[in-house]
Amino acid sequence: MAQANSQNNQSFLTGANAEYIAHLFTQYQKSPMSVDRSWQEFFANLNDSDLDVLREMHGASWTPDENRMDGRGFKAAETAQQAQSYSAPIQQPIMVGDAGLQQAVRDSIRAIQLIRAYRVRGHLIADLDPLDLREIKHHPELNPEHYGFTEKDYNRQIQLDGVLGMESANLHEILSAVKQTYSGKIGVEFMHMSSPEEKAWIQQRIEEPRNQTDFTEKGKIAILERLTAAESFEQFLAKKYPGTKKFGVDGGEVLIPAIEQIMKKGGQLGLKEMVIGMAHRGRLNMLANVMGKPFTAIFAEFLGIKTQPDDVLGSGDVKYHLGTSSDRDFDGNNIHLSLTANPSHLECVNPVCIGKVRAKQYQRGDKDGTEVMPILLHGDAAFAGQGIVAETLMISELDGYSVGGTMHVVINNQIGFTTMPQYSRSGPYCTDVAKLLSAPIFHVNGDDPEAVIHVARIATEFRQKFKKDVVIDIICYRRFGHNEGDEPAFTQPVMYQKIKEHPSTRTLYAQQLAQEGIINDDDSKAIQDKATQTLDEAFQAANNYKPNEADFLQGAWADMAVAEDEEKPRRGDTAVDEKTYDLIGKGLTTTPEDFNIHSKLKRFLDARKAMFKDGKGFDWATAEAMAFASLCHQGHGVRLSGQDCGRGTFSQRHAKMYDQTDGHIYQPLQNISPDQADFEVHDSPLSEFAVLGYEYGFSMAEPKWLTLWEAQFGDFVNGAQTIIDQFISSGESKWLRMSGLVMLLPHGYEGQGPEHSSCHPERFLSLSAEDNWQIVNATTPANYFHVLRRQMVRNFRKPLIMFTPKSLLRHKLCVSDKAMFTGESTFHRILWDDAEIAGNLIKPKDIKRVVLCTGKVYYDLYQAREEKKIKDVVILRLEQLYPFPMGALADELAKYPNADVAWCQEEPKNTGYWEFVDRRIEGSLSIAKHKAGRPSYVGRQSAASPATGNAGVHKAEQEKLVNEALRG
Repeated sequence: MAQANSQNNQSFLTGANAEYIAHLFTQYQKSPMSVDRSWQEFFANLNDSDLDVLREMHGASWTPDENRMDGRGFKAAETAQQAQSYSAPIQQPIMVGDAGLQQAVRDSIRAIQLIRAYRVRGHLIADLDPLDLREIKHHPELNPEHYGFTEKDYNRQIQLDGVLGMESANLHEILSAVKQTYSGKIGVEFMHMSSPEEKAWIQQRIEEPRNQTDFTEKGKIAILERLTAAESFEQFLAKKYPGTKKFGVDGGEVLIPAIEQIMKKGGQLGLKEMVIGMAHRGRLNMLANVMGKPFTAIFAEFLGIKTQPDDVLGSGDVKYHLGTSSDRDFDGNNIHLSLTANPSHLECVNPVCIGKVRAKQYQRGDKDGTEVMPILLHGDAAFAGQGIVAETLMISELDGYSVGGTMHVVINNQIGFTTMPQYSRSGPYCTDVAKLLSAPIFHVNGDDPEAVIHVARIATEFRQKFKKDVVIDIICYRRFGHNEGDEPAFTQPVMYQKIKEHPSTRTLYAQQLAQEGIINDDDSKAIQDKATQTLDEAFQAANNYKPNEADFLQGAWADMAVAEDEEKPRRGDTAVDEKTYDLIGKGLTTTPEDFNIHSKLKRFLDARKAMFKDGKGFDWATAEAMAFASLCHQGHGVRLSGQDCGRGTFSQRHAKMYDQTDGHIYQPLQNISPDQADFEVHDSPLSEFAVLGYEYGFSMAEPKWLTLWEAQFGDFVNGAQTIIDQFISSGESKWLRMSGLVMLLPHGYEGQGPEHSSCHPERFLSLSAEDNWQIVNATTPANYFHVLRRQMVRNFRKPLIMFTPKSLLRHKLCVSDKAMFTGESTFHRILWDDAEIAGNLIKPKDIKRVVLCTGKVYYDLYQAREEKKIKDVVILRLEQLYPFPMGALADELAKYPNADVAWCQEEPKNTGYWEFVDRRIEGSLSIAKHKAGRPSYVGRQSAASPATGNAGVHKAEQEKLVNEALRG
């Protein structure tokens, strides 16, 4: 580093010189002719960028804003005479002659502009590609000539005042420093960050040591050992199972020591648990060399040996989708690791992983995210191409979803299956999407393990300090095709010829350590032999592998059990006692005395008070609030998330109330009892995919919370179909992972058109098998209350798909009385006919027709039957569609031996429920030995669109199906 050139211990741009120039500039702004011609020319040639540099170095003295104060406290608009009236005299410059001072200032400004350009754009010419296929373009802003320097200026000392850690330097030294820092094996994008503090921290962290870490010999050998373990594992699998898909990390082996460095550094900074989400590329290596899954277990899976105990059921999944958990010790810091299972839908695990972290932070009392951190491993094409990446980034700093920052690591193979980067994204980097968060992005050459480890350290420090997302882009390559049976040279002949000739990262690093005199060839071979021996021994033992216990119902799930037979009611104890009834009634209808409530909400609460006082007329929203309140009182947290769910799409919930004077929020459900569990309600952004995935992840990690996601309208669930198909419907079967997530999907045909009528029940029903979830379409507030409580009071967890009403929220008949919530009340899978209970129908043996239905259409049928005074038609409601209550329905149908049986629905025939229930109703009729044999269908005809957009047509269709159902 060049030494400072001092005159009286002052630099050209500080002390008296700075004050002198500031004073001249003040005069120049007021009257250009009041300063010497040479200074007139100097100041006239300063552009906005020059002024930015001077402001950065010397603060307000250089602002052209007339209201800003200069360095001695007078405004720029004040005249020279006014300025001279201040007591502090203007000191003369230390340099002799204005020309010399002007040259020094000009040089410093230009040099700092050059340095700034490297900070912003140096990554564009960095040596990041191990294959040297990346075209490094010359960028004019990184050329000294762009700032007016010529060859004769290169040896002149330039004052820097500590910039880049140098007091002064010539251009050769400046260029060497900026290239080493910003354009070496590491490229850093951080100047887009909006926080000055975060930006300054990154700048200082990478500039002072010139963006490198000096590793000890022991540290370098440790890196080599981890590279060897990663490479040996992939080579061993390729040798033993040639052609078998394993989606190896060959070409990106540096990932393994990088992840371990994140754990090690994180442990030093308070990290205690890490939740990992990743796709299939490199997963087996991560399982073996990071997670510590026994090699023997992995080899047994390749051999097709069952790796779960015989009493554990489920379909299982392929090897490279599986997750696991373990504990690792780093320098005395124990880190619990959890690798989340993930399907081949690449990035869809991202929000699931983040949701799990939020739950684990709650369990640990980790309020700022120091102790539990998510780390997401991405592929380059997927990070740029999958919209769920942007959705997950978008929610990451919102109060309801923040986890204190995510560590993102991109395994950048510079290819997506067969598609090159120039065809798979518009920007220069696959990580450009992360800039929406102002997250720092570190690009690093994957063939430089020390650079990768260095970046991993900085990134971990940043995350732990600022609790923000950070991105590491490891630019490497994929040694083989998309899978081991693929031929990549079909589409990338040049790239794969280069890869064929390119030594592995481990080979290159071993050569580097040999050149440094740290190891010799024998040492390198010994490290390899040891790794191979370990793998050989595990392979020999694989045929006799027997698991000790299932990776199932451990940790927070230890109190849970496998669900009993799905044919049983499995109701649980869901009623509340009188004391609880009174407690929640008071909590739900009371606000603080100084709370300025909206007049309409005052009436809303008054109506609720009347319900609790009289014990009658409980509507849907009140029943829901009672379920939430009672669960919180009993120690179960409740978390509700979704678009506008605080108020409710239909203005029915009002879980958040806003003071009409200052806007502060009061939540009655947080004020039920002194020792209650937490209640959270979060108005989500306009995302279904990420938010549903997040809530599913939360429910996977926390069985003691009732976790709910509400769609604004039922069909909005379309945007989250991947989470439903790949996780919620099949997660327990594939991965032995329970979830008690509740999905609230507003559904019902009220003439609102094709977009907001149907939540597509048929999709959920078509995925129903092996007791994988519950599908409920309740028609009474009390049954809704009980099914919500049922989720928590049983000793197992199943997802609940809940078709919720719209018009029934305020329907005069859709109410329940106190007795339906207290005493011996419970959830009913089938609900009887209200008119029959009231004695308004003829005897059961004389009933001519039984109409089976579910949901809102019951009330349409009921009211039409009352108007027509029909006495020989019974209407039964299927409240739970899956698991289908075949035996219970048979018992009900047996009461009407002479009736025919019809299924009525308001959805088109090809949607809704018919194709799911028809054969199951037939099964119930068979059990009952009923003469009807099979049910008939009543409803809309098959249609491509969910509903008509014409209100008149809708009304006519609805009247027709109701009349047909009752006429028989």
